[in-house]
Amino acid sequence: MSSLDVSRGVCALVPGLQHWLENALYTVRIVDAQSPRERDSRRVLLATEIGHATHRDILINLVDGKPSLVPAANGLPARVAFGLEDMGFAFALIAELARPASVPAVGDAASARLMTLAGRVARSDATVLIQGDTGTGKEGMARFLHTQSGRVTHDFIAVNCAALPETMMEAMLFGHKKGSFTGASNASDGLFLAADGGTLFLDEIAELPLALQAKLLRALQEGEVLPVGATHPVPVNVRIVAACNRNLADEVAAGRFREDLYWRLNVMALELRPLAERPGDIAAIAAAMLLRHQDAGKDGFVWPTAAALDKLAAHRWQGNARELGNVLQRALVLRDGERIEADDLHVAGAPQPLRIVSAAPVAAVAAVPAEPIRLRDVAHHSKLEAIRTALRETDGHRAAAARKLGISERTLRYRLAEMRELAAA
Repeated sequence: MSSLDVSRGVCALVPGLQHWLENALYTVRIVDAQSPRERDSRRVLLATEIGHATHRDILINLVDGKPSLVPAANGLPARVAFGLEDMGFAFALIAELARPASVPAVGDAASARLMTLAGRVARSDATVLIQGDTGTGKEGMARFLHTQSGRVTHDFIAVNCAALPETMMEAMLFGHKKGSFTGASNASDGLFLAADGGTLFLDEIAELPLALQAKLLRALQEGEVLPVGATHPVPVNVRIVAACNRNLADEVAAGRFREDLYWRLNVMALELRPLAERPGDIAAIAAAMLLRHQDAGKDGFVWPTAAALDKLAAHRWQGNARELGNVLQRALVLRDGERIEADDLHVAGAPQPLRIVSAAPVAAVAAVPAEPIRLRDVAHHSKLEAIRTALRETDGHRAAAARKLGISERTLRYRLAEMRELAAA
């Protein structure tokens, strides 16, 4: 947990800030503004206590007018001014201004407990399995585990198993010797050796073919890899953090994932809940994203209204943090006023390009009566229509649509690419 000092004057003016910061994963220390400070410490002070501030601190002020954020610059601390109506988002903003880059944004008490557990897990060298829906922050959790571990001085390598070319998976993971296959003009160490001494994050691990799962199991058991074309294994010291957006135990029961590999990975299991089930995180993530998407020093910081935050809190967020980010970016671009209003948040009718697929291919078949209709064409178009229906029913959420169809996300991506080609033809 990060440490943050808060002056007694701030606690008296806004007593709820301490509770918010504790839920946001901070260890809060109440101090006198003029008291000696530790090197590199950061404090939240009143604007009137600026004489005791450094450029690392955050000054706050209660005002009757519109809220504002002035980022730290030219040796001056960051300044946050807000009224009672905007106090909730101001608390989230203060927490995110002070948060280290390696720590995910949290504001929910349950999320804070999970991150505390993750911090304990990080200090061990155990393999970790992170499960949760797409967009719940699995890679952010993996990076947190790495930065809190003893391997932080070595590399963190993130690999999306679903994005690896199936014919090159083994060579990319374990390396290969020169001339070991057509096109191997040079040798390659592979991703395991690239992460030697550090952490290898295997995202969407359920997409690995069964044959490669067996080789991954051996790498985990023996601490060595056998590059393609090699005759002797190479020792490797790497911590594995795996992630999956499907229930891996169900994949084992269905025969799509090796049971022995599942138990090898499932040493420390972390379950990330959907964003809709952790409402306290919504304001925290929104604050972090708005800070990331804006240049407050150049154009000023755009605040959401209390009504806008209520609308965000009431939404289901099937796309989790990714959907939230999209909604906020659209609101920043399309807003009519100086602030993000509730009407600027297009959460119900968010654009889903993948659902807007022309039905031209089907119409084209029907429009040419001279050409016979083949059964395989009918079956093919039925599959495409089933994909459209699943995407409509899940509001464009790919992982949910894939589960509804009983196929992997990789297969769904192939089908969507095919639909785009047909629509463009």
